[in-house]
Amino acid sequence: MVGASQLALMNRFEAAAYNSDADLLAACRRQDLGAFEQLYLAHGARLKSIAWHLVGNREDAEDAVQETFLKAYRAIGSFHGQSGIGTWLCRIAINVCYDLARKRRLAPEAAGEFPAPKNQLPLRVALEDALKRIHPRHRMVFLLFEVEGMKHSEIASILEVPEGTSKAWLFEAKKELKRLLTEKVP
Repeated sequence: MVGASQLALMNRFEAAAYNSDADLLAACRRQDLGAFEQLYLAHGARLKSIAWHLVGNREDAEDAVQETFLKAYRAIGSFHGQSGIGTWLCRIAINVCYDLARKRRLAPEAAGEFPAPKNQLPLRVALEDALKRIHPRHRMVFLLFEVEGMKHSEIASILEVPEGTSKAWLFEAKKELKRLLTEKVP
């Protein structure tokens, strides 16, 4: 009989056995739960950050990431590696967040805005308010580039647009944010 500590040690050993992304992906395709745990450890924090910026609260962001990994688990066999696994997971997470936002718009009780935490600095509140008001595509590129530190090539792959479009949308996002933030200042 294997105890909990032995099982945890075995899981850590299995996770360490993935020498490359290709090995990890192959294990995921075999539905190896240790591989999915490793995948979550590698990408979960970034996906939560992206989801939080899209849905506006921690609980929904965590639900979105959980749904992302469930969808990835079910669809890993159809992932052919044209993009990186992280890029593929980001695309799934963004779609899950969009689905969540769509459901919210349909639910009359969820029509209100999320209240801002009381301990936020005024500039941060103003920036978050301005981000909510810019075009969703521009906001997405801004968040992926400035907050998540992704390259335009990664963003283009995630959003399925040319790299030049990603750069143009970032430029427009910054222009819109500057306008919105300076119009409030007398």
